[in-house]
Amino acid sequence: MNSFWDFLVWLFWLYVMFACIWIFITVIIDIFRDHTLNGWAKALWLIFLVFLPFLAAFIYLIARGKSMAERRMQEQVDAQAQANAYIRSVAGAGGGAAADIEKAKGLLDSGAITQAEYEQLKAKALAG
Repeated sequence: MNSFWDFLVWLFWLYVMFACIWIFITVIIDIFRDHTLNGWAKALWLIFLVFLPFLAAFIYLIARGKSMAERRMQEQVDAQAQANAYIRSVAGAGGGAAADIEKAKGLLDSGAITQAEYEQLKAKALAG
């Protein structure tokens, strides 16, 4: 390194190399995750990426970029739905004891049940 500018040029090319590797890995991952491509199409894309990596990556991003983004968005929606289902299963479908006690309190306040019945419902909710 002779000067500061040489360092900046070296840093720029390091950034370009990192970006290219990132793009190639992203394209390869998308090829394997795409269920619409059959095995031969996946093999041809990979051969194309090995022998002409820059051209193949640009063509793939232009030709299949929209479906690539749609697949990624669908994966995120599915992951969010799975997380929500897990949270609901852990929290309890009916809201648990707190919801039962709240319902019983509403019945007590409306006069539909007595204080003794409220205490029984509360104890039952806390026990279950």
